[in-house]
Amino acid sequence: MGMSWDDVVLIEEGKNSGDPNVVTVNCPDKAGLGCDLLRIVLAFGLYVTRGDFSTDGKWCYVVLWVVARPSSLKVDWESLKERLVACCPSCMPTFYLDHISSCSKSSPLYLLKVFSMDRKGLIHDVTKVLCKLELTIQRLKVMTTPDGKVLDLFFITDDVNILHTKIGQEETCKYLSAELGECCISCEVQLAGPEYEYHQGLSSLPEAIAEKLFNREISAMEVGPLAMSSDKSKVKEASVVIDNLLSPAHSLLQIQCRDQKGLIYDIFRISKDCDIQIAHGRVSSNVNGIRSLDLFVQNQYGKKILNNESQIALCSRLKEEMLHPLRVMITNRGPDTELLVANPVELSGKGRPRVVYDVTSALKSLGRDCETFNVRPRVGSVQVLVG
Repeated sequence: MGMSWDDVVLIEEGKNSGDPNVVTVNCPDKAGLGCDLLRIVLAFGLYVTRGDFSTDGKWCYVVLWVVARPSSLKVDWESLKERLVACCPSCMPTFYLDHISSCSKSSPLYLLKVFSMDRKGLIHDVTKVLCKLELTIQRLKVMTTPDGKVLDLFFITDDVNILHTKIGQEETCKYLSAELGECCISCEVQLAGPEYEYHQGLSSLPEAIAEKLFNREISAMEVGPLAMSSDKSKVKEASVVIDNLLSPAHSLLQIQCRDQKGLIYDIFRISKDCDIQIAHGRVSSNVNGIRSLDLFVQNQYGKKILNNESQIALCSRLKEEMLHPLRVMITNRGPDTELLVANPVELSGKGRPRVVYDVTSALKSLGRDCETFNVRPRVGSVQVLVG
């Protein structure tokens, strides 16, 4: 008897206010599934308080305890469930298969024009709406007029295939106008055209700055397997150790580090990119700001990770991402300040979720305005000229 798609992903609401919701995924396994699931969870603004992962190579079972961050964030749990179900292999009804087929194609570049009264935090407010609609910002141009108005040009791609029709474009503008309120004067969406698609991938970063921003080297003292400290108060950075004695078939990867946004996704992303198969895993709750993970893993050949060079490379990569999940630089460009943020990109070309949202949120909280905003998801950088 086939399994109902309703049973593939179950979301159980917390018993008391503030308790985490429990997300359970039970489906056939595929390479990198854990990373893909965690990326969706992160994209919805959820924080994983703890988690359990298990697979026999054919079927997997994942349980995640999640809470919204910030707590005031309104989560569309039904949409989350649909996205998670669509990510699971061999359990998708025909309409999900059709949806994924259409969404898997490269999205054309759209130009969203927002003309409004200028005010602090406007860019973040628009970004927040686009994030809800699952529209990805590729580039942004801000033009301010002397009479206190502003024209924002958002070059966006469509992750859920809603802008390919005129009705979808009109509904998007209507929703955006309603969210922005009286300050919004007009809004329209159109295809950007090939000339914009060509320019959007070009980098304007000076070579010296780009090299420093994207430099992946960390000091020799920070790489390689390190002994785990029994006193968690002494764990100041990150500790990674590979144990090949505990299990006859798997290497035990033990990770202990400071908690930070997207940590679990980063670890599973690295495992996916390095062809590391996670058979069993447990993510412990935050204790005094420290997270611990125990992962039973194998290499791409289904064997233990015994090669010393492979162990050092994996530990180095994990420590690098845990110590430097984002690279941030501040430079001066004339009277303005330029903020540069580099973020990790999966081998598939997908950038880290919600980076633009987080950058604009920070700028809004600091009362700073953006004059230009340049995003390169496939390169992994955000470039902002701050007035």
